[in-house]
Amino acid sequence: MAEIFVCPESEMKDGDIRIVRQGRTEVGVYRHKGAFYAYRNHCVHQGGPACEGVVKGKVVDLFGEDKTFLGQTYDHDDPHIVCPWHGWEYKLLTGECAPDPRIRLKKHEIVKRDGGVFVLI
Repeated sequence: MAEIFVCPESEMKDGDIRIVRQGRTEVGVYRHKGAFYAYRNHCVHQGGPACEGVVKGKVVDLFGEDKTFLGQTYDHDDPHIVCPWHGWEYKLLTGECAPDPRIRLKKHEIVKRDGGVFVLI
């Protein structure tokens, strides 16, 4: 297993993403609320570059007390990675496909050492 340097930890702010490459393997490294997450940049749907899509909060329906639909909002505590090819969504915190948690992005381990962020590929 190779350990690939991503960047100095101080260079990645919350909400940032970096794509690193080792041979033909690409991994997206995310920072969210101080924690790091890394996933293979390969959508399980049709092989698109999942980690090159946008990150947005989970869409949440809003209902009134009488159960009438009021609209929608985003839950930014549950961010989703959205593949740019066909819109498949994956939970940033787990890599699970939003509608079917049995499907998930391949997760990679992050190592922080000497002020740097590394991913194991």
